[in-house]
Amino acid sequence: MGRHFSFAVCALAYLFGGTVSMLLSANLPVVVQELSAPTSGEFELANTGAYLNASFLYGWMLGGLLLGVVCDRIGRIKTLALATGLYGLFTCLVYAVPDWQILLLYRFLAGFGVGGVLLVSTVYISEIWPAENRSVMLGILAVMFPVGIVLSGALTAGFSHWRQAFLLGFIPLGLGAVILFFLPESKVWQTTKEMPVQERSIWPLLAAPAYRRNLVLGSIVYGAVLIGLWGLFSWIPTWVQELVKGATDGQKERGFSMMLLGLGGIGGGLFSGILMQKWGSRTTLLVTFTGLIGMCALLFLTNKGFSPLIYVEMAVLAMFFGISQGALSGYVPALFPAEIRATATGVCFNICRFFTATAVFFVGTLVEVLGGFGNALLTFAWAFVIALFAAWYSPETEIHS
Repeated sequence: MGRHFSFAVCALAYLFGGTVSMLLSANLPVVVQELSAPTSGEFELANTGAYLNASFLYGWMLGGLLLGVVCDRIGRIKTLALATGLYGLFTCLVYAVPDWQILLLYRFLAGFGVGGVLLVSTVYISEIWPAENRSVMLGILAVMFPVGIVLSGALTAGFSHWRQAFLLGFIPLGLGAVILFFLPESKVWQTTKEMPVQERSIWPLLAAPAYRRNLVLGSIVYGAVLIGLWGLFSWIPTWVQELVKGATDGQKERGFSMMLLGLGGIGGGLFSGILMQKWGSRTTLLVTFTGLIGMCALLFLTNKGFSPLIYVEMAVLAMFFGISQGALSGYVPALFPAEIRATATGVCFNICRFFTATAVFFVGTLVEVLGGFGNALLTFAWAFVIALFAAWYSPETEIHS
């Protein structure tokens, strides 16, 4: 099969990874209400939602870390097929989940698979695509995640019951089989697989001065963005629900909000490759993080009630997110050579995910202490301040084979 077919399959796996990631967030208020005790109050419900979101992110972190190492050992294709099938299976099982404690396990294992898919597909495409337009293709690949977010919003608005939407997991299950039997292995990886294991290990990477600085900066920049992204995207639908409380049941507003977050991300991701080629990685990241800081302040400081203007502001915020994800998808793998690329990229993409999950976990507490979801979500703008400073010290890169 040609590389265009390979890209299309990876894009679909990436897309449905985005859907699976945000499908629970889009339905969080009703899911938690149904699976929790009937007498649970607002604070208990917020904490249960935090457990569920954090569980997915912890799984994502471990999947990205462990499957990156596996990917450098057994190859890109086998690892990608395993990860895709895994998140598909444990998404399907949510349809019959009896309580939120079992849902914690399912979301952890689905997150494990999604973390692997986003890492391995990025590395794989960066190795099979020609250098002259690789950054554009990686930007398009990154766009698939917000496309999946749009789909999660559409499913939320379109199905009569939230459980039905999780049957979507049958599609990535089938994609896993297609990947395993029809996609060709990366030739770049094949040229490195005969190297001694110690030369492809993460430990020399961590010790080597040539890679240590890139590893630290890549981890800080990507990790800070993740904290901001998940802190906001996971809880914005619930914030919208709080703003419309008493006026409507919030289902359409939540679904439409998630769709707009995805659409804004799509536009930003498509634009990211062009910006990377024109401005370079460092300037693109600096402009993007500045925009994220400004939009967080605008969205959460000026809106105390629901109005259609919120939709516009969310879409612009998501556009900056899309640019950041597209730029980082090309930037981080370019920091490392092929023999350790998946392992090193997996570290950068996932080592700070522990702090991401932990930050999301404490949203319930922040809501109580700061007096509402808007004030709690505004605190995540600090993540972009950290990313801005780290990007200032980051090197300019060109993607290499």
